[in-house]
Amino acid sequence: MKKFQSEFLTLRGRRMHVRSWQNDPALPLLVMLHGWGDMSATWQFVVNELSARWRVVAPDWRGFGLSEWNNDSYWFPDYVADLDALLNHYSPTTPVNLVAHSMGGNVASLYAGLRPSRVAGLANLEGFGLPTKLATNAPERYARRLDAASLAAASSLSSPSARPGFRTYPDLSALARRLERDNPRLSAEQALFLAAHLGVESRDVNSQPLIHLAIDPCHRWPSPLPYVLADMMAIWRQTQASVLWLRGAESAFACSLSAEPADYQARMACFRRFHEVVIPDAGHNMHHDQPQKVAQCLAAFFTNDTLLPGTPI
Repeated sequence: MKKFQSEFLTLRGRRMHVRSWQNDPALPLLVMLHGWGDMSATWQFVVNELSARWRVVAPDWRGFGLSEWNNDSYWFPDYVADLDALLNHYSPTTPVNLVAHSMGGNVASLYAGLRPSRVAGLANLEGFGLPTKLATNAPERYARRLDAASLAAASSLSSPSARPGFRTYPDLSALARRLERDNPRLSAEQALFLAAHLGVESRDVNSQPLIHLAIDPCHRWPSPLPYVLADMMAIWRQTQASVLWLRGAESAFACSLSAEPADYQARMACFRRFHEVVIPDAGHNMHHDQPQKVAQCLAAFFTNDTLLPGTPI
């Protein structure tokens, strides 16, 4: 397993944790962005399969992993601004290659459209946007958000990590078993590795050891705002970089979007230089399920830009 280094930066007044592999400034840079409920160590399995010619940098988004928590609301414009600050730190003058999963893919896609000159290439692992929400659902959305904020404010628990939001576990093995149940493709070794980085040891009110997730519970607050696909597509259309669009052949998330073929095709059509590849025997977390195949795609795309739409693996 390739060794990583940890670094803490102050970006936009916030303490951010960044993990790096092959930390040689002379090597070409890949910036890897994790998804919701995850952390930078999630890329370890893909990094293991990449050649040593790449320098890889992966942040923990705010409120995830070892980065500082908001202890309040989280908004996509802040993630985009955090990414801008991160790239200005690591590559202030040279466009960057981005690899991004799920929520990270959505952030990276927005950034590629808003700062097109800053992105050399984008590999997007199922960060294809979200299903649209009807305006008629607004009262329910706002009420649910108000309820979540009120519950957090009323909590008398002394530790923010123990606020309502995520379940806890008696030990890391229990968390690893939960990860395996959620994704049966995970090996026991993978699950234990992820649990060790996603879980944080603490104590309950009776001073008994427990494991809570390294995730701000405020991430569970439902967003009151609608997802306006037309706005996102207008930004995506400004992208100049080549885009590699990876999806898992057995991903429930990807299937939910592709169930409306016209909508799915419209999303893809926003990117002028575009390649779609389907990873077989993989779900939404294809970087866990098939890290070698994902690494092969990344190497071919960022090295030669030779992948064509529908290229088999």
